[in-house]
Amino acid sequence: MKSDSKTLPNSSQLPKKELTAVLDLCRNLNAQNQFPEFLKMLSQEAAKILQAESTSILIYDREHCELVSFVTLDGVPIRFDARLGIAGSALMNGTPLIVANAAQDARFYPGIDRLSHIRTRCVLAIPLRSNSGEIIGVFEAINKKGGSFSRRDLELGTFLVDQTAPAVETAQILHLVTQQRDQLSQVNAQLWKEMEGRFATQNLIGTSPRVQNIIRLIDQVRDSSVDVLITGENGTGKELVAKAIHYNSLRAKFPFVALNCAALPENLLESELFGIEKGVATGVEARIGKFEQANGGTLFLDEIGDLGKRAQAKILRVLQERLFERVGGRTNIPIDVRVIAATNKKLEEAIREGEFREDLYYRLKIIHIQTPALREIPGDIPMLANFFLHKYCQELRTDPKRFSPSALKRFESYFWPGNVRQLENEIKRIVVTVRRTTVTMDDLEDNIRFGKVLHQSGTLTPGRTIHEAVEDLEKRMIQEALQSCHYNQVQTAKLLGLSRQGLIKKIKRYGIGEP
Repeated sequence: MKSDSKTLPNSSQLPKKELTAVLDLCRNLNAQNQFPEFLKMLSQEAAKILQAESTSILIYDREHCELVSFVTLDGVPIRFDARLGIAGSALMNGTPLIVANAAQDARFYPGIDRLSHIRTRCVLAIPLRSNSGEIIGVFEAINKKGGSFSRRDLELGTFLVDQTAPAVETAQILHLVTQQRDQLSQVNAQLWKEMEGRFATQNLIGTSPRVQNIIRLIDQVRDSSVDVLITGENGTGKELVAKAIHYNSLRAKFPFVALNCAALPENLLESELFGIEKGVATGVEARIGKFEQANGGTLFLDEIGDLGKRAQAKILRVLQERLFERVGGRTNIPIDVRVIAATNKKLEEAIREGEFREDLYYRLKIIHIQTPALREIPGDIPMLANFFLHKYCQELRTDPKRFSPSALKRFESYFWPGNVRQLENEIKRIVVTVRRTTVTMDDLEDNIRFGKVLHQSGTLTPGRTIHEAVEDLEKRMIQEALQSCHYNQVQTAKLLGLSRQGLIKKIKRYGIGEP
């Protein structure tokens, strides 16, 4: 039968002994931490107060429209459709119910008895409401000892539910937060394993002495926090080396933050590096910079050779004192950051021309790593090519492919102006466009098939300095790339691994004109 809550006596009409028992229960609930144990204690004490065979707190899972009992014999929660059973009826109607003979009630759901191993005779079901009045579950008492549940039991049960509902709501919220935290921890652990694997030194592909020296050096500096300078042409994997240093070091659990110094104008670079205080300009909100974001970890400053003198001076101060100020601020902020800088520029030449600070250069160059151009390690090219082929066949879910001996030989002899990045992009294109399982010479891009081979472009003329030979090589590489891209500067810059502005500077420097 349905009760009429308007006719219920207030709690002052309940016996003092039972009121005291309910209030004592509420006080004890605050000490419970784990949600299932919390509900178990509440159910056990409520059963004593109501003299019932058992009681349950059924939590409403609104997303799945289910009622969930966390207190079970085997510890596995029982779930059932929230519209079923006497508890479901109390939930949906929002009114308490007393059922004297459950087996003869049309709303009774016998499936719950099979799951809970209880034979239900009579039921008391009361909706459980949050502080805002939203129904969050159902309190259900099963089998009154010595008879059936009375209106007095309903009054006592309603008082008990009103008093304990806030604690149930709080415990449920804490349980959900704990679950989400544990899930995030599991996801984080999995992501961390993937990150460790992705940037392990084993993924620096190559058996040449140049590559093996880099791997040994990374292993040697893993337990220190000294700053590192990485130099090398564009596309030679400078950022990959920086990440390998970070993820194989003691700082690996802390952030790796990267900033391309050439991608930001001078007036924005300082606020990006050091952060900015609120109110420096109209509408400006306070925000932290890359140094603070990387605190405890590693800050990777790519293209550091493009920094202006003012930014160079400020970075030098941070490296020397491990302190900085936000833009517009007056407070020194201590920082614990390892700086790894990278550039494709010849910094010694930039120092001679007054474009780069010598003291900053030597402060960064505690550890110096030179990433080799691909033409300098031709023996590693087949290994790299096969690595990328296997990788992209898997990622793009295509049938496995292999290179013909002639294709690999051409890869090994080509001079690769764009270095590893160009090789990787070429193989990605091959995986997408070639349907056959064997990749031949005919499948290679024209500029690779018909471009100059390594020994032609790498030959040194007697009487020239290394600097002159390198400049001559760079000039011819740019000319050939421009020709193969029909003098489209955007495509040429992409092929060479340069920014468009960097390409324009080199074209002007070498006096390269369009025919």
